[in-house]
Amino acid sequence: MKQVAQNYKSGELAVLDVPPPGCRPGGVLVRSLYSLISTGTELMKVGEAKLSLVGKAKARPDQVKKVLDTVAQQGLRNTYQKVMNKLDSYTPLGYSLCGVVVEVGAGAEEFSVGQLVAAAGNEFALHAEYNWVPVNLCVPVPDGVRPEEAAFSTVGAIAMQGVRQAEVQLGETAVVIGLGLVGQLCVRLLVAAGVRVFGIDTVEDRCRMAEKAGALHCSSPDDVAALERSLLAASNGLGADHILLAAGGSSNGPVETAARLARDRARIVDIGKTKLDLPWNAYYDKELDLRFSRSYGPGRYDDRYELQGIDYPAGYVRWTERRNLECFVDLIAREQIDIGSLIAATFPIADATDAYSKLSTGSVPGVGFLFEYPDVPLEQAKQVAPRVEQPGKSTSGAVRLGFVGAGNYASSMLLPHLQGNDDAVLARVATNKSLSAANAQRKFGFEAISTDADEVLGDESLDAIFVVTRHSTHAELTCRALEAGKAVFVEKPLALTTDEVDRIVATVEATGNDRLMVGFNRRFAPLLTDLRQRFGDPGGNSSLRYLVNAGKLDPSSWYLDQGKEGSRFAGEGGHFIDTLAWWLDSTPTEVYAVPGPDAGDVVVTLRFANGSVGTISYVGGGNARFPKETIDITGGGRNARLDNFGSASVWSGRKPATRKARGTDKGQRVELERFVQAVKTGSPMPISFDSLIATTRATIAVDRSLASGAPEKV
Repeated sequence: MKQVAQNYKSGELAVLDVPPPGCRPGGVLVRSLYSLISTGTELMKVGEAKLSLVGKAKARPDQVKKVLDTVAQQGLRNTYQKVMNKLDSYTPLGYSLCGVVVEVGAGAEEFSVGQLVAAAGNEFALHAEYNWVPVNLCVPVPDGVRPEEAAFSTVGAIAMQGVRQAEVQLGETAVVIGLGLVGQLCVRLLVAAGVRVFGIDTVEDRCRMAEKAGALHCSSPDDVAALERSLLAASNGLGADHILLAAGGSSNGPVETAARLARDRARIVDIGKTKLDLPWNAYYDKELDLRFSRSYGPGRYDDRYELQGIDYPAGYVRWTERRNLECFVDLIAREQIDIGSLIAATFPIADATDAYSKLSTGSVPGVGFLFEYPDVPLEQAKQVAPRVEQPGKSTSGAVRLGFVGAGNYASSMLLPHLQGNDDAVLARVATNKSLSAANAQRKFGFEAISTDADEVLGDESLDAIFVVTRHSTHAELTCRALEAGKAVFVEKPLALTTDEVDRIVATVEATGNDRLMVGFNRRFAPLLTDLRQRFGDPGGNSSLRYLVNAGKLDPSSWYLDQGKEGSRFAGEGGHFIDTLAWWLDSTPTEVYAVPGPDAGDVVVTLRFANGSVGTISYVGGGNARFPKETIDITGGGRNARLDNFGSASVWSGRKPATRKARGTDKGQRVELERFVQAVKTGSPMPISFDSLIATTRATIAVDRSLASGAPEKV
């Protein structure tokens, strides 16, 4: 299928051939008819992408801080690879469309095949021929509403949420500053609500368009005095009850003008990305109420609402983002707002790059622009253009690899090492998102791409399958790959529950296939393996302490979805348990865990079969620049310390012997080399199956101990 994408590093815009997404539970697969081009949000992204790296950094100082924190913890080289991987990738554009349902997923039976719907979301309602959309971001389009008008619904919901935040009442007055698409929709919604509306914009045609829609008076910022006189006359000298800021840019003029036109204790609502250097005296004197409007409405940025379909009760949250979408298309159906007059031009999706060029230069006047899509059957859309094989590289005897998942970790920490391995062939990749598969093929040369994991699991030509997906899917995909007779490399965790571990063990026993590897890469880190060799046989009765400065998670991180993806320690803790078990050459037998001061923090004490004891302090409240991982070992009259894979010291005599690494190498390269060799030669896996199971059971036992408040046997 065709999809519009942009490379944020180079600024390149392209219409790509990518596989259509599959229809997952909780949503519907929609064939696009029209998608709306956001001349504000999208053109801003397009403009930022054309900046230099320095310019991008200035435009996103929040991201620069995150990068600097990552450098302090993970080193310059690893951070650079991660940043470049994100930048040098195609990213989607679009977030508002109208289309036809072609497939209904489980849990979305309220929709039906052939139904006309409006869809929202910058991850779902994309400029693509097909999109999977979750139920709470999709609404039926009433009879009589043209699909090109319904395609405006998401931006309509943004404007509607801004109007709701203003809490307007009949007979009041409002000024809309910025009469682009959102501003024009605000004008129409306010007029429909019985509010007397005024507008300000630098473009004369936009002012006249707003007046035709019912605004009483609109003017440029240079002629505010005339508008002010008209406003005072209409409000009996009071001024505006509400000011809606729908303007962008770096000028502070909108907030200064708002203070001038607002009445005493008026409400000012920021809808756009407006500079807010507030003139304190003016806002204080009038005791102005400044509010923000968050996108489409309540539910936005809440994965439980948007992805899991958990609605807010109307008695507590009357207008969610989905109800705003429903209300907007209903207003169109009842002809209470005019959308047709906003449509300035419609472009075929194949001409998207030319369309953005025209819009960026302003050669096409207007505020409402659409992409139109041909009627491409789903089976035809799945026929992605084949990749041209690169000549000269022999694949004789090489291991053919398939990937399920190719997110940031796989793309920055796994695939670059495999791409340079002559014994490995990257044969097939499947991802949930179409562009993720296309990015993986472009960067690493996969022979075939898909959005269907079954195509990887069912590929008889593959020798091994990598499972690099979200935690909740690992056990299921691992069992299916083992049943298919493949060697399997699964990122940690192997499983989240004891039942899942038992199923994996039963699968190995039933199939006789124990060719399994989990991505416990620390034990392969060169500096750590060298430290263990210099330390010597740890013997029994050693004491180890592992401090993990895990840091804070972004509130939107899927790691926080504990109900589905397990606890944070369940997802990452296996790394540290495996490292201690490897160092001691012993298995954990007992776990005792106590919670730390912050949510997700845990201090774990492990007893090992050889009598040694290990402690893992997994905490998130430390400084972001402090090293992430520090290991201290004591035993046999010796001490050792690993400092974040950057330096390692042994105290066995009068002075410590310290070695330093040039970069932060946590062992992924060696780990992958040994896995590929094991698959190729049939030699044992780099980590024994029994060790993988013991580490996974110990990791799961941590949550049991937290719940019981007592030690738990492994």
